[in-house]
Amino acid sequence: MIVVNGIFETDADSIDAIRSALAEMEVACKAENGCHDYTFSVEVNNPNVIRLTEKWDDLDALREHFRQPHMSILRDAMSKHPPKSSQVSFFEATEIEPPR
Repeated sequence: MIVVNGIFETDADSIDAIRSALAEMEVACKAENGCHDYTFSVEVNNPNVIRLTEKWDDLDALREHFRQPHMSILRDAMSKHPPKSSQVSFFEATEIEPPR
């Protein structure tokens, strides 16, 4: 499984401006083959930070995701309201039982 973790520092006005684009992306991406999760959230203790969490079957599914036409939704929204900083990390992971 591939896990993607994104952190975007911005401001409340920008978040409000791109909220509908983020919601549209969530719906479109969750419908893609190989997608287990694609979710944006705003940090509870820092409302100027958007987090992105994605889970994909494998690297091929993630590569295909980047070729989808709806990726322009996010690119367009971010270009109009660029974050102050961004960091996106990609991990290959194996799901395990939680420790007890």
